[in-house]
This record gives sequence, structure tokens and C-alpha cells, in this order.
Amino acid sequence: MFATMGQRIHLPGRGPANVLAAVCALFVAFPAHGELSAEELARLAQNPIANLVSVPFQNNTNFSVGPRDGTQNILNIQPVIPIELGSDWNLITRTIVPVVSQPGFEPGQTRTNGLGDIQFSAFLSPAKATGLVWGVGAIAQLPTNGNDRLGNDNWGLGPTFVVLHLEKGDPWVYGVLVNNVWSLSGDRQGGSYNNGLIQPFINYNLPGGTYLTSSPIVTVNWRASGSERWTVPLGGGVGHIFHFGRLPVNAQLSGYYNVARPDDAPSWQLRAQVQFMFPK
Repeated sequence: MFATMGQRIHLPGRGPANVLAAVCALFVAFPAHGELSAEELARLAQNPIANLVSVPFQNNTNFSVGPRDGTQNILNIQPVIPIELGSDWNLITRTIVPVVSQPGFEPGQTRTNGLGDIQFSAFLSPAKATGLVWGVGAIAQLPTNGNDRLGNDNWGLGPTFVVLHLEKGDPWVYGVLVNNVWSLSGDRQGGSYNNGLIQPFINYNLPGGTYLTSSPIVTVNWRASGSERWTVPLGGGVGHIFHFGRLPVNAQLSGYYNVARPDDAPSWQLRAQVQFMFPK
């Protein structure tokens, strides 16, 4: 459900068979448990720093991208792995591996497919927080792109934090995730960058594991000016918890329209996600 920062031009450089093999390995390594209700699983899925191993596959299709109004597709593979630090603290790690299909921006320029820049986040969070839940940490951007059109060749680093309201019996789960990434140098392809991300999220949980959701990803390029700086989407969608055998799966579909955007940014986005969950 959640993105990390600064991937403005952010598929497949790695074969789908390898991805499926990794998921199957997780099925074996982390057997699913059936003690949690669909409602409880939905609330876990809505907490970006839950003490829960999960593998979300989030596909974002962006429309009217670039000067030729092309269609861009970004598949974010986002494994989340928590690490218990004693009985009081957790370290929640989240990796975003973007696989990008980029349309041509100029006459005669063909579509470019490949791996974008990977982002890795780690949040330190209290293990027993209730009501108000928070996590703080760092985010790093790795220059893993397979083509100049799919990313930046300079490493990046910055802070990240998340805070949310999550209380047993309350159907509402809401909060915000924020980060900012500065390039550590600017001497390679792509140049220096300073990108911020604000992702507010609000969910209303219905009986049976169905929920309404809105989770727009607001991005800012601090080096741009005027109308070229902010991308601000509005929208929402619906999600539902189902089971693949005994394995809980969180599925979600939503749409967002950019009420503010740079000239070459998409006008709107269709987001579909399947999240495999491995509760303890």
C-alpha cells in the first residue's frame, strides 16, 4: 500500500519466474496462521510498521505521461521484514523494487523497460504501542536503474517517519508517512536531487475484511520551481482480505487524479495491489 520516496520515473529487469520463486519460498519459510479474523488482518495490512512479514506487489499505471501523453507502468515489489530488538522495540525494514515500463518522450523514441532505483527504509518503532503508533528511521536510494531513462546514478539518503491512529474496535485507521531523499553527490548521470514524499492514508473498515481506503502519494521536487514542484493526487478505492489456501492476501484497487502536477507528470493513476501476508 505504501510507497517510499522520490521515484518520479521509477519493470522487468528481473524475470517473473524469480519473483514467483521468492514468494513460494516465503510460503514455506513463514507458514500462515488462521487465528486472526479478516477484520484484524485488514487492520494489520493498513499499518505500514506492523510486526508482520508481508510481500506487496503494487502496480501503478500512469496515464498521459510526458510530452506525447504516453502510458507509464510501474510495478513496485515491496517486501516488508520486521526485526525484533528485544521485547520493547522493532526495526521494520521495507524495500521497494520498481520495475518500470517508460513510454517514449520524443518522436522515434521507443518504450524503455527495466529496473528503476531501489529504495530501502528502516523504521524503529515501539513494540507495544497502542492507539498512537509511530516509527522513525532512514531511507536510502540505490542507483540500480538499468537505463538512463529509468533513474538517477547518484546514491541518496534521508530521514523517514510514520505516525498513525490504530485502536482496537475503532473502524478508522489513519495516519501519514513522510520522507525526504537528498543525493549524496551530483557528479554522475541524473545530477543531484532533493525529493520529498508525503503519503496521508485513511481507511474505514467494514465487516468481513472489506475496507474503503484513500492513500494519495504527494511528491515534491525541491529543486524545481512553481507548478513544476508538486504532484498532488486525490482519490481512493476499496480493499478486501481473502485467503489463498491458508495464506491471507490483501487485495486493493484505487484511482487517483492529480489536481496539481508538473508538465510531464501523469494526469491520473490506476493502482492495483496484491499483498501476501505472513502473520505470526
